[in-house]
Amino acid sequence: MNEQNIRWDDLQIIAAIADTGTLSGAGRRLGVSHATVFRRLTNLENQLGVTLFERSRTGYSASAAGEDLFAVAKRVQTDITGAERRLAGKDLKLSGTIRVTTTDTLFAGLLAKPFDTFRTDYPDIKLEVVISNQVQSLSKREADVAIRPTDNPPETLVGRKVGVIRQSVYGQRQHWQNEQTPLQTLTGHLWIGPDNHMGNRALETWMARNGLDEFSHYRVDSMLGMQTATRSGAAVAVLPDYLGEVDPELCRLTDSIGELDIPLWILTHPDLRRVKRIREFTQVIGECLRKRLG
Repeated sequence: MNEQNIRWDDLQIIAAIADTGTLSGAGRRLGVSHATVFRRLTNLENQLGVTLFERSRTGYSASAAGEDLFAVAKRVQTDITGAERRLAGKDLKLSGTIRVTTTDTLFAGLLAKPFDTFRTDYPDIKLEVVISNQVQSLSKREADVAIRPTDNPPETLVGRKVGVIRQSVYGQRQHWQNEQTPLQTLTGHLWIGPDNHMGNRALETWMARNGLDEFSHYRVDSMLGMQTATRSGAAVAVLPDYLGEVDPELCRLTDSIGELDIPLWILTHPDLRRVKRIREFTQVIGECLRKRLG
């Protein structure tokens, strides 16, 4: 095998096929067609004189040579990503792109307006917002900044706690007529709960502990969905106060539930914390969140 003939784009092909197990999956990851992936893989195998992947009806699995090149690809990618972070760290201008990851609920309830204001105040900075309830990797540059609720922020990231998200029980205003109601009196009422796929273990545990599961025959897999469902009928639900308090169709029925308090963090990779645009963004947005959640 002649390693001098191996280029970085060859390694990208190897990594994409090894990760996805199919040519079509690799093509989607790289933004090229299935046929292009097949042609480039065939050319590379012919060039090196080795079989890199075993073909079967279930997909492509790396041979010993393929696994070797896949390991090389991962090392090279780590080096490239590290270099990109270090170079980005030397950027002292208030320009460029900031890629931010956050949840749909936080974006809708807390961040959309501050982000728009930031864009107006800093017109040379481009914002790319990744709306996802899945954690994006800041180490792999999938995002530059993460704004997420968590009790345990990763030790590999740096940032600050910008507030505490508090949650209460809410109901449709027309049905409840703004009446404050002790939680105990709501136990036998109809409840809207989180679906298992939502991944809100704290809320699931709280509802089970308070005997509310048997009254929750309506489950939704997003907090925004739970908010919409609560507006639409007599059932009640636990919602973040930053969503429920500003919704004119809802009213708060209980005090905030201390057991469900969760810190909100704004985080970035250590290599990016001195980038001027990142530092400015985290300070400005962090201050907006502190005022709103305070």
